[in-house]
Amino acid sequence: MTHFLVRRLLLTIPVLLGVTTLVFSLIHLVPGDPVQAMLGESAAPQDVAELRGRLGLDRPLYAQYGAFLKGVVTGNWGTSLRTNQAVTSAIAERMPATVELAAVAMAVAMLVAIPLGIIAAVNAGSSVDHVATTVALVGISVPGFWLGPLLAIVFSVVLGWLPVSGRGTLAHLVLPAITLGAPLAAVLARVTRASVVEELRELYVLVARARGVSHARAVVRHAFRNSLIPVVTVLGLQFGAVLTGAVITETIFSWPGVGRLLIQSISFRDYPLVQGCILLIAVTYVAMNLLTDLMYGLVDPRIRYD
Repeated sequence: MTHFLVRRLLLTIPVLLGVTTLVFSLIHLVPGDPVQAMLGESAAPQDVAELRGRLGLDRPLYAQYGAFLKGVVTGNWGTSLRTNQAVTSAIAERMPATVELAAVAMAVAMLVAIPLGIIAAVNAGSSVDHVATTVALVGISVPGFWLGPLLAIVFSVVLGWLPVSGRGTLAHLVLPAITLGAPLAAVLARVTRASVVEELRELYVLVARARGVSHARAVVRHAFRNSLIPVVTVLGLQFGAVLTGAVITETIFSWPGVGRLLIQSISFRDYPLVQGCILLIAVTYVAMNLLTDLMYGLVDPRIRYD
């Protein structure tokens, strides 16, 4: 286990280095000047030059890149150009809201998708299976930037049941969690169905039924339990996608998370904050991949890492 962890952690170094390099390059190639955005188009040239020098934006790109890499390694991700707040502090303030939204969206997806996938697998080929498959296909096909405004119009504007923006109560969580969790639920339902259908064909399920085990127990305790590897894989990989999807969802519902902070930072050309937000998403992806690999050993004791 120790050898496996060390090897995986070493492999993450070039991945994160590539991500940081790509992020730094792209953000500096985007048209626009953060100093002009801060001072306005009518600012005096000497004021623009003074602020650019104070922020270090007059240095060559390689010098700025070296300072950025040094800050990443030492934990100093820089200071926001717009608010003069430390990037780590700004992200830490928004992170709880994003984690809350992602956790609820994942919970909604699991509560809907796993039972739906099992029911479809047990009734494979029937009308129930066709309906479940169609619902999952629709969920995969509908983009969040369309589903979110639709839910807001129906349940907030027309019916007035739920708030359309902000954070604070459980009611504020409903619409963004559904918007974020629906695509994940659709993918997870299809994977669960396919995996359980394959396990139901195995001989050990028939043997369990011959021993007098009930049909429901044979499906849940035996077939579903042995089909968890693909389900865990999808959950682990999709958690990073949930964080990425939160960028759109948080913007639609004015949810005060890291995703909305990223969009605001891009609008103001706030280089350090944009780099910090994207770096956090990349680190989360890598960490979830590692955690997923470790979960395999808990789901299937036959898996060994050394």
